[in-house]
Amino acid sequence: MRDADNVTVHLADYQPPAYSIDEIALVFSLDPDTTLVAARSQVLRAGDKVAPLVLDGKRLELQSLSIDGQVLDPSAYAVDPEKLIIHAPPANFRLEIVTRISPAANTALEGLYMSGGRFCTQCEAEGFRAITYFLDRPDILARYAVRIEADKEQYPTLLSNGNLTESGDMEDGRHYAIWVDPHPKPSYLFALCAGRYESIHDDFTTKSGRKVALGIYVDPGDSGRARYAMDALKRAMKWDEDAFKREYDLDLFNIVAVRDFNFGAMENKGLNVFNSSLILADAETATDADFEAIEAVVGHEYFHNWTGNRITCRDWFQLCLKEGLTVYREQEFCADQRSRPVQRIKDVKRLRARQFGEDAGPLAHPVRPSSYQKIDNFYTATVYEKGGEVIRMLKRIIGEDAFARGMQLYFERRDGTASTVEDFIACFAETSGRDLSQFMRWYEQAGTPSVKSRGQYNAQTGGYALTVSQHIAPTPGQPSKAPSPIPLWVSFIAADGARIAAKLEGDTISRTEHHLVLDAAERTFHFADVLEQPIPALLHGFSAPVTLDDGLSIKERLSQMAHDPDPFTRWEAGQSIAREIMLSGDDGHAPELASALGRELDRAQEDPAFAALALRLPDLNELLLASASPDPERLFASREELRRAIATAHRARLESIAGLKGEQPFSPSAEAAGRRALKSAALDLLSSLGVEEGSVFTAAFQSATSMTEAAAALDALGASGSPAFDDALEHFYSKWRENPLVIDKWFAVQAASPRTDALARVERLRAHTDFNLRNPNRVRALAASFAMRNPRAFHEADGGGYRFLAGIAEAIDPLNPALAARLLTPFESWKRFDSSRQQHARAALEHLKALPDLSKNTREVVERTLA
Repeated sequence: MRDADNVTVHLADYQPPAYSIDEIALVFSLDPDTTLVAARSQVLRAGDKVAPLVLDGKRLELQSLSIDGQVLDPSAYAVDPEKLIIHAPPANFRLEIVTRISPAANTALEGLYMSGGRFCTQCEAEGFRAITYFLDRPDILARYAVRIEADKEQYPTLLSNGNLTESGDMEDGRHYAIWVDPHPKPSYLFALCAGRYESIHDDFTTKSGRKVALGIYVDPGDSGRARYAMDALKRAMKWDEDAFKREYDLDLFNIVAVRDFNFGAMENKGLNVFNSSLILADAETATDADFEAIEAVVGHEYFHNWTGNRITCRDWFQLCLKEGLTVYREQEFCADQRSRPVQRIKDVKRLRARQFGEDAGPLAHPVRPSSYQKIDNFYTATVYEKGGEVIRMLKRIIGEDAFARGMQLYFERRDGTASTVEDFIACFAETSGRDLSQFMRWYEQAGTPSVKSRGQYNAQTGGYALTVSQHIAPTPGQPSKAPSPIPLWVSFIAADGARIAAKLEGDTISRTEHHLVLDAAERTFHFADVLEQPIPALLHGFSAPVTLDDGLSIKERLSQMAHDPDPFTRWEAGQSIAREIMLSGDDGHAPELASALGRELDRAQEDPAFAALALRLPDLNELLLASASPDPERLFASREELRRAIATAHRARLESIAGLKGEQPFSPSAEAAGRRALKSAALDLLSSLGVEEGSVFTAAFQSATSMTEAAAALDALGASGSPAFDDALEHFYSKWRENPLVIDKWFAVQAASPRTDALARVERLRAHTDFNLRNPNRVRALAASFAMRNPRAFHEADGGGYRFLAGIAEAIDPLNPALAARLLTPFESWKRFDSSRQQHARAALEHLKALPDLSKNTREVVERTLA
């Protein structure tokens, strides 16, 4: 193996560090091929007993090592591929280390590397050890002073964390900059960027009156497309002051956009580094989904300043402490910027698409895992999205006031510390006066709870008994589960839509909404004064990340679609009817669903974004997950049949919407985006009618005034099987071939298109001159779009899709192990399919497992998937 044998790290084995480092001074002499890094730190032993100092390091060339100015004799230390061990250092000493690294040779994109001829770092989770030897763990909090030296002509801008305290020229055409961060931080938050950029600048005045200078640095020629990101940043800063009473704490806040980046963005203190796809946007080159993602991720990374930076994680098992909490804050920010009900539905769709499948497969793990081999493999939907839902449930259970006071207590008590989930929950137990020990099961148990509810109504007494139960299926390493507290937000309507008030047992008055908690395997809630047979809704606003079997009939769901006051319940009722029709293959109720969706079209002007969501039926991935014995071809055909029935029923109206001219001037506002979303949904439904609608799609493509409209038309051309798809693709490529982010869309729209030639198409695209294995965005555009957005082709019966994805991962693994491992997550569902598909999937995974030089990252994912 290229890496050392995999070692499993366990939460139960956590030990405080034997040494601490409170201050570190770094000097970088930058050169793409040979960069020298001098690190000087003050080290203090935690106890009286002499113990070796074990520093993390990889791909480093040690140049010199000294303690208190004295060069160490080689017998005083040992170096292996991942450690520097000083056998018996003194109790308190100054450590000086000089290492040599090669940023240009760093294809893993962790540590210090080159992107587009510029220097960039990515240190989360364990990248700092690829820069210098250090105690590279999140509970080592140090103040950083950084001097950067580089050629002034090639690298005129030198950036790092904190505040710029000094800069100037040096001999031989070089220059320097010194950055000092006054706030202690873990090594994963270190950042450095150097190169030639264009930039835009603004400022923000905090509530206390401090002026903060803001800068966004991008590739030359791209600065005009960074303005929406700047606007989103200022709105996020204002929102955090208003919603959480958090002010920014440095003089500067900078963002650098890079093309080569393994993640979406990184919250380095005062110097966020972003994937350029999440910074650059304008009407011509970015979709509304891109604008929304920029707003969300800019907010997310900024909010980390307090939930992640000022208060960080004690160890990597606590990753959900910063990520789940910040996802929740991000979602609340976006809901306040846009339509809260629409935003909530989109959040739920993402959770179901990304996390429910993870919970149901071999890669299932708790929100706080108990063990790992490579922490890179646990930056997952469970840690992020489900972690955010856990915070939302906590708020629902203890109430808004106790939650708000708990957050402020957490900020006050834990500021400047490396904390745990227990530290966090303790604050809310204190402010709410509740025992939250059972709530901790949400952090400790994997799996999605299945909730079942049944109601019994007594017309003579006006009594209604609602019996609710919960169950979590076994997951790897957890064969049995204990009940978790599940918040239920319950209301009732009559068949005609009238709201029904009811008196919960123990209450003195009747209410139309009831906040309940299912904290046992089964409970029966009794209601009185119920005047007629109720139709219950249990999960207003999707109050818990569960699946629900409520036993409602299609007639009752149609009443919910038409009348329920909760937008999520109305949307979910339609989705449930569609899901039931498609899974059963019985389209007897299709006309009723089509009629109900017609009513959504009738009121689309009130909220076009909601209507657009209602018109998009559950996708094939969702059907595969919901099916006991998934058959991709049968489910694809069943889905298309229902879509055709709906499209046929409303064909003229859908064509009218699809033919609407794009609004000028373009606005990224939620209202304008909602109208474009409705047009996109109309095109999507019409694509089920096939090539006969080709002229509608071609006209929409040719008249598009925004990337949203152009991309939607391309999607429709592809899904309909129209021969005009390739002509449109050629035109699109010709127009945008010099814009990498747009060409990513060109790759993705083809890879995701459910055409019969999908596999042959992606194989051709892999050989395309613009495909680049070293660029994560381009790899994801092709391989991830194919495997995650085109399940019909990925699960092709002959196993070709499995072999394609495994082949891509095999090629990438020697270059970028973290990317290769992440690409393989679509295999998580392989055991649910028929024996033939299972054989093909197993063969692809076993081939990878047998590779002698497979990385730690990829080997862990492969072995867990096969287990």
